[in-house]
Amino acid sequence: MALDMKTEPLVRVQNLKMHFPIYGGLLQRKVGDVKAVDGISFDIYEGETLGLVGESGCGKSTVGRAVLRLYDITDGAIRIDGDDIATADAGKLRSMRPLMQMIFQDPQASLNPRMTVADIIAEPLREHVKMSKIEREDRVLELMDQVGLNKEFANRYPHEFSGGQRQRIGIARALALNPKFIVCDEPIAALDVSIQAQVVNLLEELQDRLGLTYLFISHDLSMVRHIADRVAVMYLGQIAELAPRAELYEAPLHPYTQALLSAVPEPDPNIEEQVERIILTGDVPSPSNPPQGCNFCTRCPQVMEICKTVEPQFQEVQPGRFVACHLHQIAENAASEAHKSIQQGEIT
Repeated sequence: MALDMKTEPLVRVQNLKMHFPIYGGLLQRKVGDVKAVDGISFDIYEGETLGLVGESGCGKSTVGRAVLRLYDITDGAIRIDGDDIATADAGKLRSMRPLMQMIFQDPQASLNPRMTVADIIAEPLREHVKMSKIEREDRVLELMDQVGLNKEFANRYPHEFSGGQRQRIGIARALALNPKFIVCDEPIAALDVSIQAQVVNLLEELQDRLGLTYLFISHDLSMVRHIADRVAVMYLGQIAELAPRAELYEAPLHPYTQALLSAVPEPDPNIEEQVERIILTGDVPSPSNPPQGCNFCTRCPQVMEICKTVEPQFQEVQPGRFVACHLHQIAENAASEAHKSIQQGEIT
């Protein structure tokens, strides 16, 4: 999808922080923070799908919940369709809920087992829209049809459905209020492989038909490559790299992205034999005590002394490509200095 970067993004996140306090001791005083999200920034343009990937525990799901203000954020700015989400009070947030919705990871846990499918899908309509009972029932049946659910199952309960069908119920509920922006929090992680493609294809069809904008959170790099327009790679609460999908998968810039993509299996056995795996040593540091300097310096195969003391800036190093890595910032600074020297030589 061609994106017009000159237009104002639908979603703008700037320096988002989500820290959870740690209490300890006899008096249960605050002794520290878990820095689940530690100063990330990104934009999502209307009609775009931004993939957010990273290993378990890196803060992906926390980002999704924080962007929709399901958590009170620690710091940062969030704007969705021009409205300030970060500082909005409860009343303002309630009026903005129809604009932004979420599809949760576990369809079994996110659906009330005591409510019928019709009641689950109709719940947002009852809360936010003035409709007659007949209009609400018609809308529920329309939504079920949109996501490929048999209308005759409207009065059944969640336990009577398969995992894929339950996720379709969750998608129908998210669509009920005609949102512009949907956070998809690992919507296929709890599904069988045979069902995952069906759900992803449904999300793509709905996006094309309704003009939806997605933040698609996943650890499945192959699926993100299929659905995303741009991809952001997270590590220990920060974004290591953000780039258009094709460029990131073909030539990753950050050492962590390179290691992550080298682990993706190749379906062609001839190619698989030639792939050089980048094996990272050590464990992921604790988000309550991240390393000084670069978050990835304790495991990076290309680590330099500056990485251990100075935190790299997340900045654009190529058109549309952002990375937080001293390797590329040093190279960019050297190129800039060389360019200045040439210009000065021409002037003299």
